[in-house]
Amino acid sequence: MLTACWSVKGGSGTTVVAAAMALGLAGVGRPVVAADFAGDLPAVLGVADPAGPGLLDWLDAGAAVPSDGLARIAHVADHGITIIPKGEWATRAGAGDVDAGERLAAALRAVRGGSPVVADCGKVDNAAMRAFVDAADRSFLVLRPCYLALRRAMHAPRPTAVVLINEPERALGAGDVEDVLGVPVVASINWEPAIARAVDSGLLNGRVPRRLANALRAVAA
Repeated sequence: MLTACWSVKGGSGTTVVAAAMALGLAGVGRPVVAADFAGDLPAVLGVADPAGPGLLDWLDAGAAVPSDGLARIAHVADHGITIIPKGEWATRAGAGDVDAGERLAAALRAVRGGSPVVADCGKVDNAAMRAFVDAADRSFLVLRPCYLALRRAMHAPRPTAVVLINEPERALGAGDVEDVLGVPVVASINWEPAIARAVDSGLLNGRVPRRLANALRAVAA
C-alpha cells in the first residue's frame, strides 16, 4: 500500500502528517517505508540526515535504473521505519518524466517485501510528482483552510481525500473543502502547541501527541 501525502503550498504540514502516519503504522508492529521527497522527514523523526543518493537521483537516472535501486539507498531508522532519502537533482530531467513518476510508485511498493509506504511528497509542482501521486494507492492532500490553497487545489491532481489542518479564525471549514474539491475530509487536525513542540524538539518519534495520533489512526491503517 502506497500512501502519498502532498500539498499545493509549502508549509501545509505534509511532513508532520506523513511522519505521524509512519509512526502510527510502526507503533502497531508493522515495518514501514518512509519516502522523503521533501527532505525533512529525518529531522522530524529525530534521526541524522542519510548520506548518499536518494529519490531525486532515482528519478533523474531514467528507465535504466536497476529494479532494486531503491532498496540499495534505503536507510533503516528507529521504530521499524526504513527511510529512503530525498537525494538531489542532477539534471532535473526526471522532473518532467511522467513515466518515471509511475515507475517510482511501482518500485516503492516492492521495497521491504511490499511493506506499507508513506511518501512525504511536499509541494507537488512537476509532472513526475503529479504522476506519482496519481499512481499512489491513496493520495492525501494536506491542506490548510486557506482560500488561496483551496484555489490551487482545484487545479491539482484529484486526491483520494483531504487531511485538513485547522487554524483558528479561518472562515473555511471541512464542509467547504469537500464541496469545492468533491472528495472527503478524512482527518481534521487542530494545530496546537503540543504538536509544534514535539516537532521543534525532534521528539515526535518518542510520542506522537494524542490528538494528532487519534486524528490519523484510522487514516494510516
